[in-house]
Amino acid sequence: MSKATMNRSGRYIYAIVSGKISSRNLPKGIKGQSLSAVTVGAVTALVSDVANKKIRPERRNLAAHQNVLKELVSAGTVLPMRFGVIADGDRAVEKLLREHGERFARQLVHLEGKVEMGLRVSLDVPNIFEFFVNNHTELRSERDRFIKGNQEPSHEDKIALGRLFDRILTETREILTMRIEEALAPHLVEVLRNAYRSEREIMNLACLVERKALQEFESALFEAANLFDNNYTFDYNGPWAPHNFVEMEF
Repeated sequence: MSKATMNRSGRYIYAIVSGKISSRNLPKGIKGQSLSAVTVGAVTALVSDVANKKIRPERRNLAAHQNVLKELVSAGTVLPMRFGVIADGDRAVEKLLREHGERFARQLVHLEGKVEMGLRVSLDVPNIFEFFVNNHTELRSERDRFIKGNQEPSHEDKIALGRLFDRILTETREILTMRIEEALAPHLVEVLRNAYRSEREIMNLACLVERKALQEFESALFEAANLFDNNYTFDYNGPWAPHNFVEMEF
């Protein structure tokens, strides 16, 4: 599967689904192109034409890609492709499906009736270090010791204080994440911890949930959120195609 820039058109791949699918009700893709279906055996790739072999990650292109996946997931189970996957043409798409169709089919069975929900919890405070100083005696004592007598702390003192802060932040993240995971566990199929996007972020979770259990999952989440004070903000989003729960490398 080539990604080199070429003048001739290629086939942009959005997702893999089970069985055959009609192209009549499919959404429009990148640059308003119509989607079509390429089927081999039990799996189908949903694709559209692209003018060349590289699509820039511009906002409108990213939005078009996500809009297609959003409409597809509302109708059924999909294996979402990452942005920018382009094949040389239908024959290359068919080759992909022949070589990886069994793996795709197994994943579709595993993900049948499931969607991904995202949850990020962050600290909404003016100064995160001061927040932890005010809420952790150990850190406050060390901070006060280093600035005793209004003296400028040494470089080594600053490093030691930074390490203590990092340890407390890590421990806090672990404790609070486990609290949320335990509260949601009865309504989850699987949960993954994603990388933090900022120092203020306490958790960044991808949750695989049965579509039919979404209401129970949301109720459990709202109940768990009530255990946190106003210093914490919850960003809850979805349902999405299960990006974090598929293996689409080939």
